[in-house]
Order: sequence, then structure tokens, then C-alpha cells
Amino acid sequence: MHAWAFEAIGTAWQIDTREPLPADVEADVLARIDGFDRTWSRFRDDSLVTRIAREPGEWLLPDEAGALLSFYDELHAVTDGAVNPLVGRTLADLGYDADYSLVAAADPAPVPRWESIRWDAPMLTTHEPVLLDVGAAGKGLLVDLVTALLAAHAAEATVDASGDIRHGGSAPLTVALEHPADPTRAIGVVDLAPGTALCASATNRRAWGSGLHHVLDARTGRPTEDVVATWVVAPRSCMTADGLATAHFFAEPGVLAERFPHDFVRMHADGRVEWSADFPGEVFT
Repeated sequence: MHAWAFEAIGTAWQIDTREPLPADVEADVLARIDGFDRTWSRFRDDSLVTRIAREPGEWLLPDEAGALLSFYDELHAVTDGAVNPLVGRTLADLGYDADYSLVAAADPAPVPRWESIRWDAPMLTTHEPVLLDVGAAGKGLLVDLVTALLAAHAAEATVDASGDIRHGGSAPLTVALEHPADPTRAIGVVDLAPGTALCASATNRRAWGSGLHHVLDARTGRPTEDVVATWVVAPRSCMTADGLATAHFFAEPGVLAERFPHDFVRMHADGRVEWSADFPGEVFT
């Protein structure tokens, strides 16, 4: 196997293929990632998301917006409004801003209601400046887009964007589940089957200050406190696994399982660990 490792959108990537990718294919992958970032990053001054945050209006969004915003609509419904991509301004006010100031404002902006915008593909209409943050599912979608781009050149490519994994190999891939309080320990392992995706989320990643981290409950405008780490395995879609990894901070597993076929592990702040009956691996508890 050949491993191509690189940095993009502020994180580490690795793409494993049977043979090295041609230089033009590597260039296409990097261009696809940069194009996605130029649309969706709230940390870039030149992104479409940043322009939307400056003024209301009608905005033409790229093709992938249909799948992404439709999925957010489902996540918003199944979590009773806890997952909402309009949390960007509140996250920035709490210190997770474009400058990474990590200093919380005394009075963070409330999260706008999801219904305050209108999405009629391919147009987004906003009536006030809103700062989108698609971190709950966006990186997973980007992994899917890169996987699709590679399909014509590498039938068995595995794409790993810092733990958001879409496995295309011919044999199961064993992945450790990192303990959120100690990165040298694992709370279990998953045997990731070909054609499936694994995504994780934890409050110790991108955390700053007392009780401040990136997993925000849009209903309260505050970081969540009960669940501290989640792992989701989903068939074929890294975007689904990514979004559900966030949804598991807020919704009961049974509610999510009724809507989306997947397996999960989640850890609570008191150390309790839950997992699905058919989880494809082992949990050490």
C-alpha cells in the first residue's frame, strides 16, 4: 500500500492506495479540498461563508450544499434544534473565532433560528448577517467528495482526514477509539469494514477556558456537558457518520437509530460508556 500524507484545511490527511497516485490526481484532490474550504470555512476572510456573514442577501451555493444543508435539516429535527449550522457567531463570541483568540465575550450572540434562513437549491436567502459553521458534518462530506474524485483512479482508496475515515480497502481496518481524557489510551477498537465510514467527536478537541469547547447546543448557546466523546460507524457516507457523531451529544441513541442506520459508542462525563448492540468491534469496559 502507498500512503500519501499531507496537511490541508488545518488538519492532517492520509490517503492509502495500492499504487501511488499520479501527480495530476494529487493536484485535483488538493484543489477540491481548497475549493470546499473557500466556500465553507468561517476562518478564511475570502470564503463565501465569511461574505454571507457580512451582509444579508441571496447567495448561490455550490452543488454539494444540497446534500449538506438537507442533512443539517434532518439533524436539526432529530435533535430538537440542538444541531444548527448557524452557531458560527456564537462560537466566535465564545472565543473560537477566526483569530483563535480563545477569549469569551461577556455576552455572546444568541444562535439564530434555523428557520430564519431559506434554502431553495441552489440559492440561500438570509435576512440578517449569519455566520455558518458546518463543522458538525462538513469535513465528513469533504472526505466523501475526495473519495468520489479518487474512484476513477484508485478503486480501493482509504481517506483519513484526522479521524474522519472512509475505508475503501478490501479487508477490515482496525482503528483504536482514543480515550478523551488520555490520548495514550483507547476505550476500544472498531473493525471498519470496506465501504464504511468512521467519525469521532470529543469535547477535549478544540477546548479552551473553563467549560468551553466546540460542541455547542444551539438551543442554549452553550457547550454541552453530559456526553464527552462519540464514535459513529455508518455505511458509505462519511458525512452521515460525522453529523451523527455530533448528534449523539444531544439525542438518545434509539431516536437516531430510527432515522439513520449506524453503530455508535459514546462516553459520558461521569465515565459511563454506551454502545450499539451490533457495534463492529470491542469496547474495553
